[in-house]
Amino acid sequence: GDSAYAGLEVDVCGDLQRCLADTLAGGLDFLVAPLAHPRHRRPSAAAAASRDPSAPAPAPFARSDLLLNSAQWSSQVVGKTSPWIDADSPSAPYRADSEAALRQELGWAAHLSLHAVLLPPPRLGAANYARIVCQFLGALSHTALWVRVPLVDPAVEAAEASTASNLTTNLTRRRVDPESLASAVDACTRRRLHDPFEAWAGLRAACEGHPQLGVCLHVGASLPGDAELARWNGEPVRAIVVAEDAFTTNKRGFPVLPRRHQEFLTSMLRRNVQVVLRATGGDGDGASGAGGESYIGGDESRIGGETPGVEPTPAEAAAQAAARNEGRDGWNSTRRRWEYLVYLFRKIPDATEQELVEAGYRDYLQAPLQPLMDNLESATYETFEKDASKYTCYEEAVLACLKDRVSDDDAAAGKETVLMVVGAGRGPLVRASLRASARCGRRLRVYAVEKNPNAVITLQSLVAAEGWSNVSVIGGDMRSADPPEKADVLVSELLGSFGDNELSPECLDGAQRFLKDDGVSIPQAYTSYLAPVTCAKLWNDAKAYGDLAHMETPYVVKLHRCALISDPAEVFTFEHPNRADVVDNSRYAKLRWRRDPGSHAATMHGFAGYFDAKLYEGPAGNVHCSIYPPTHTMGPGGEPMFSWFPIYFPLRYPVHVPAGCDVEAHMWRCVGPSKVWYEWSVTAPDVGPIHNVNGRSYWVGL
Repeated sequence: GDSAYAGLEVDVCGDLQRCLADTLAGGLDFLVAPLAHPRHRRPSAAAAASRDPSAPAPAPFARSDLLLNSAQWSSQVVGKTSPWIDADSPSAPYRADSEAALRQELGWAAHLSLHAVLLPPPRLGAANYARIVCQFLGALSHTALWVRVPLVDPAVEAAEASTASNLTTNLTRRRVDPESLASAVDACTRRRLHDPFEAWAGLRAACEGHPQLGVCLHVGASLPGDAELARWNGEPVRAIVVAEDAFTTNKRGFPVLPRRHQEFLTSMLRRNVQVVLRATGGDGDGASGAGGESYIGGDESRIGGETPGVEPTPAEAAAQAAARNEGRDGWNSTRRRWEYLVYLFRKIPDATEQELVEAGYRDYLQAPLQPLMDNLESATYETFEKDASKYTCYEEAVLACLKDRVSDDDAAAGKETVLMVVGAGRGPLVRASLRASARCGRRLRVYAVEKNPNAVITLQSLVAAEGWSNVSVIGGDMRSADPPEKADVLVSELLGSFGDNELSPECLDGAQRFLKDDGVSIPQAYTSYLAPVTCAKLWNDAKAYGDLAHMETPYVVKLHRCALISDPAEVFTFEHPNRADVVDNSRYAKLRWRRDPGSHAATMHGFAGYFDAKLYEGPAGNVHCSIYPPTHTMGPGGEPMFSWFPIYFPLRYPVHVPAGCDVEAHMWRCVGPSKVWYEWSVTAPDVGPIHNVNGRSYWVGL
């Protein structure tokens, strides 16, 4: 249900063909229209059961599927269910009628193979509603279900409006505090009664996070706080309905959105969310053709009861003329709001070259590298080498190190520093080290150690082509290679997205014997970080494999449609050279993310992992290389370093994090004779299973 771009929502559509044609002519891609015919009056279940069989059959509840062809139904129409439906009503007859209507309308939508169906907002604990949705999700093949969710609960919005205008409510004759209303908690579920997210999270949990179930956010006059808006970044938001009351009027009388509305809408558009403009008055009546002769949704029959071929009475004719004029005014207002949204679309800056390169990796699960078991391909090397910011950091680190180790007098006397690059690849670190040497006037003797025989060929070719007379290439695993002398400086880029997940500790411990007693390692240390994250798409993609292994595998991924529930916390730290008497790279960390008591509920799908590496710290300079968000390394043009994407540790089952509740988790780094693996689990707000026990699903081979 993500193929269309922008649509128009109407509440009444008497002539579907003309309404759709005018919508498309207005520059939009699809129409959101009721599934039931506007003149249909559904009999109650009791009335239907007692109907006289000899009586004429009632009119069909929906329009004929022959009005449009199958391609139009499937790509240009989004159906919406009747707004009166409440499958969890306390009234048994009303609940039965609602259930029958919802089943009938969803069945009709499935028959039409619609692009999507817009469902009404759920209430908290809507079990019967969720049950019906679940049943149809299992039967639908192509139709997505969009659940309308208001960003602000109508009761809270009304209380805010009442407070702003200094009015009192009709029921209590006193002002209702919006904050108290918004924080009210259900005594049984401990969920906030007036947080629409809570109702959506409950519905989605009941449907087991089905990939065809998505959110359609309803944007009205007011918006919640930034933290509440941010949590939707990780939810499966398919569309946003922009209501008429979301707009204000500028000095020239044209509709505009407030600043925060603009920012939120732009952020959603960057995540490929579709925009639906709600027609003025919700009925879409109005002129759109040349000369204003045609009108969208021209349901004149609902005003004055016009029948084709029958001359209307003077009163009916006057009512129909007034409706046409009102419709034209309504469509003109809708068109102006649509033109403003187009203006906002065009204001979004074009993607940078780096963003275009990264676009294909956004929210795409990739298994981490097996650096000791596999040899990288040329294309992989080429991708890494394009990241100039990383090699600039390494050059600065080598530069500072050389300045600290070799004084100006020793440099003038021709003192030579032995520098060894382990895991040299196709030579980018060798180049960076040679540039640093030339900048500070310190002589180098370089050894490039590389286990990949194909990359060794490239290195040998570079030595000959570039005239690197001071560079020697050593083929073989750094843990078993035998260079002719020890090094003053050991340089490597063995880091993974979680710092140590590509066996940098094991590799550098093995290569440490190359270092002199006072030798320096670049990097000197690195720390991993972890944060609970909402990322419905990633979780669904892992679940789609249908096995345990993929739910217990960490993935390298360019996070896009995600939201951190709390700031990242420090996990493991490794330092090099490791001078411990007994080297043990296994680790355990108990992590607790303390959330503000006023924070709102969220759904946790796993953890996002990062690292910060201290390449070198000394008198001549401090150089870090990082994908940890607060210290993310930026390139010379302000673009973020892209050699490493974050790592995602999925949870087998999503965890509901109640408002104001902390999150607690445990992380283990386990080391065996032939492999290294992670295990992780959640113990608050709920206790979950330990993932990847004994490395049964994922491990890195030594």
